[in-house]
This record gives sequence, structure tokens and C-alpha cells, in this order.
Amino acid sequence: MKNCNPPPKAVNSCDLTLCMLSSGSKGNSIYISNGTTSILVDAGLSGIEIERRMKSKELLPEKLDAIVISHEHADHIHGVGVLSRRYSIPVYISNKTFKAASPFLGKVYEFKKFECGEKFKINNLIFHPFSISHDAEDTAGFTVSQNSTKIGIATDLGIATTMVKEHLKKCSVLILEANHDPDMLENGPYPWPLKQRIKSRTGHLSNEQSKALLQEIQHDELEHVILSHISETNNTPQKAISVVGQAITCCRPNLDFASQYQSGALLQISDRYSSL
Repeated sequence: MKNCNPPPKAVNSCDLTLCMLSSGSKGNSIYISNGTTSILVDAGLSGIEIERRMKSKELLPEKLDAIVISHEHADHIHGVGVLSRRYSIPVYISNKTFKAASPFLGKVYEFKKFECGEKFKINNLIFHPFSISHDAEDTAGFTVSQNSTKIGIATDLGIATTMVKEHLKKCSVLILEANHDPDMLENGPYPWPLKQRIKSRTGHLSNEQSKALLQEIQHDELEHVILSHISETNNTPQKAISVVGQAITCCRPNLDFASQYQSGALLQISDRYSSL
């Protein structure tokens, strides 16, 4: 992720700090902290690589309070087991995803179960998981909230349902999938069944679909949009930003993209309502 200046060393504990550690088919992981509670949403890189990327941003893996899992695909859970064991980190996971993922996780420090549609708290951060359409057992999108500041995460989905749009309203930060350019996918090297999977209702959002989603949920207090899970074969960051950026008409958020090869900069989101 580019064009985001790191926060000062002394971060206000009322602010949220976000770092896209990785996003793409080779591994996905998002770091979120408010200074007292720190979590990962997914840990799809190796444990060693997640440690390396965190430490490069002066983030401490031993300070993590939880790992929250969206679904069981390897690019979201690869490093979960080793991090949980090494640092005694509880893993938050839905019941259906637990059944599908547990054979691949190994021993885990502690499992804590959630259900899509039901809010849960990790210390002073509020998570609201919601169902999204993807070819896994129980794929979840999330909003992560503190006071009136909300981060929305919607990746690995083939269609933006009414439920998805409702949950993503009024977010300060949106992490949205913009996986493929339809022409590049159609004319690219992937076998036909894989192309059909990606284009399906349980596959991945195209640039145009992400644009349509953003058009509906943009609002005047939206500060950041981060395009994620960008295919290196069927898309480019430039195409994704060019297409999705056309949706922005009523606000001026920072529009950026996340990479699977390097972590993004630390993004600090001020909690403007913390004193209310």
C-alpha cells in the first residue's frame, strides 16, 4: 500500500492503526490495533514471513491478542497454527470454518467460536462478522469498530449482496476486493473451469463489480479505500484503481491498493468521536 505516512511513535490509544501485511492468492493478513488491543484478520503467509513483515513495521507479534479467521482456504490460514502456538494467541473462527480448517491448523493455543451475524468483542474492539458469497464453508466479511469509527473488510466474494452493502455502510476505511479485469481473465492463460469459478457468484469481484459496490456505499466521511486480492495474472493495480476510482463522486478518500509481496504502510485512523 502506498501514499500513507506512518503514524508517530506515540499513537493515541483511541486511534485505530491498520496495516495490510499481505493481500492476494499467495497469502492474506491484516493487522489492526487501537494501542491496547492488537489482532490479525487472517494469517495466510508463513509464520516466519508474518513475523518478518510485522517487525519491519515495528509491530510485535508477541503483543497480538487474537487471530480472526475469515475462511479455511490456505491463503488465509497458512500461518495461524504456528503463530497461535508460539505466542499463545487465541483464534476466533466460526463453527463451520473450524470443522473445515482444523485438520490444517495443527495444535492451536485456544479456539473461540463466533457465528456470522452475531457481534463479538475482543477486549475493546467490536467485530461484526457477516456472510459473504465464496466457495468455502462459511466465509465471513467483517466490520471492526471502536466508538463511531468502523473498518469494513470484504474480500473473497463473488457478489456484493444487500447484506454486504448494509454492513459496509458508514465505514471510515473500506478494504474491498478488486480481483480481476474481465477482459484479461477471459483472454488469459487460466483453464476454462477456473475462469468460470472466478467469475461465478462464489468466486471473486471484478474491478467493475467493486466499482458498483463502492458507488452504493460511499459517503462523505469515507477516508480510505484499499483495493485488495488483486490478481497478478488477470489484473493490474493501475487498472483496478482506474476503474474503481470512477465510483468516487461524493467524497475524497485516499484510494490505494494492497500487495501480496510486501506489507503496506501503517495507516492511522483517528477516532473523532472518542471524547463523546
